[in-house]
Amino acid sequence: MTLEQLQLPSFKNSTLWEKALTHRSYVNENPDVEEDNERLEFLGDAVLGFLVGKLLYQTYPQMREGELSRLRSRLVNNEHQLAEFALHLNLDRYLYLGKGAEKDDTRQNPEVLSDTMEAVIGAYFLDSGLEAVQEFIEPFFASIAEEVTATSQLDENYKGRLQEWALAYFGEIPRYFIVKETGQDHAKEFTAEVRIGDQVYGVGVGESKKTAEKRAAKAALN
Repeated sequence: MTLEQLQLPSFKNSTLWEKALTHRSYVNENPDVEEDNERLEFLGDAVLGFLVGKLLYQTYPQMREGELSRLRSRLVNNEHQLAEFALHLNLDRYLYLGKGAEKDDTRQNPEVLSDTMEAVIGAYFLDSGLEAVQEFIEPFFASIAEEVTATSQLDENYKGRLQEWALAYFGEIPRYFIVKETGQDHAKEFTAEVRIGDQVYGVGVGESKKTAEKRAAKAALN
C-alpha cells in the first residue's frame, strides 16, 4: 500500500474523533471544550508501538532483537514519517487549533501532525478495537518497513551485536587490536583484529581504526 491509497477510518463515536483532532491551543481559547488530544496521543503511541512490533516480529523472523528494535524505532519514532502519514490523510485540514496557533502555521508543524496521528490511532482503538487499528495501519507500515530494510543497513552496529553474542556465549567482551598500519598520513589503512579470549574471530581493514574494528566485528559475526 502506498501513501496515496491510505484512507481515514470511519468512527462510530464522533466525540472520540473530534477529541483526537483537538490541539491544546484550541482548549485554551475555548473554555467550554473540556479536553485536548494529548491523552489520546499517549494511548496511540503505545498501540502503534505494539502493533508495529508485532508486525516486524512476524515479518522478519531472521532479525535479532536489536535489529527489530532499531527498525521499530525508525518507523514509530520518526516524526516526519508520521507527519507525512497525517498529511496524506488530510488531518491538517481537520485540526482544531487556537487562533494564535493558526497564525504560527501550527497546522503544518510536523510535531503537531505526528502527535495528531497518534491521537487518531488512540481514538480509533477506543472506538473500534485493536484489530481495526491493525487493519488500518499495518499495510502502510509494512510497505515502509520494506523500503527501510531495502535501502539501509539496520545491522551496522556490528560491534554491539558481537558484544551481545560474546557475553551470552563466553561471558567476555570482545577486544580489538590494530595489528597493522600502512600508507601515507593522508591515506592511512588500518588492519584490526577482534579477539574473544585468546582467539581471533575476525579481521577488518579500513581507512580509520574505527572502520577497521567495525569490519572486523562484521567478519566475526559472518
